[in-house]
Amino acid sequence: MLVLPDLAYAHAIAEGDKGYIQEITGVHLVSFAYLGAKHMATGYDHILFLLGVIFFLYRMNQIALYVTLFAIGHSTTMLLGVYFNVGINSYLIDAIIGLSVVYKALDNMGAYQRWFGFQPNTKVATLVFGLFHGFGLSTKIIEYEISPDGLVPNLLAFNVGVEIGQLLALGAILIAMGYWRRTDSFLKHAYTANVVMMSAGFILVGMQLTGYFVS
Repeated sequence: MLVLPDLAYAHAIAEGDKGYIQEITGVHLVSFAYLGAKHMATGYDHILFLLGVIFFLYRMNQIALYVTLFAIGHSTTMLLGVYFNVGINSYLIDAIIGLSVVYKALDNMGAYQRWFGFQPNTKVATLVFGLFHGFGLSTKIIEYEISPDGLVPNLLAFNVGVEIGQLLALGAILIAMGYWRRTDSFLKHAYTANVVMMSAGFILVGMQLTGYFVS
């Protein structure tokens, strides 16, 4: 927590943006869309989960399906969570988000089939974890107490920005994965890459739980 303090707040919004959110009133569609895109494009927990989701997906229709399921879950809980003021302890929700990265990495490694003899429904899992990712962001937004004046259109604009940021992050991931998949090292190191991803998820979980018990 002391060495890497920023990593403990995967869903935190930069201090300058936080002050801006708290001070403005009324409808600011462009500003909130920008903040949403910035958050998603720089949210390493989201990016890790997206990487895990598309790691072994090759067809664009499959990628579109899974990303859409994630977006539906993410958007639903973010919008409803803020609108109805439903917050979850930020450390606990971020720990669950870290577990989503662990879950997907283990799924990519074929762990559930080896351990339990069956494959969990990956579509349902993506949707469910999308719901948790959305609660992670809604919890932070609630803490910043944005003005109720213009709340709904601003939230919708923020969500549009989140989806734009997600597409930008996804595009970068697909370009990098496309190059890697054309090399012999992909199949050789795919398992190791998911072990690293799983380890990163466990680190996120550990840091968030430490923050929860220390706070």
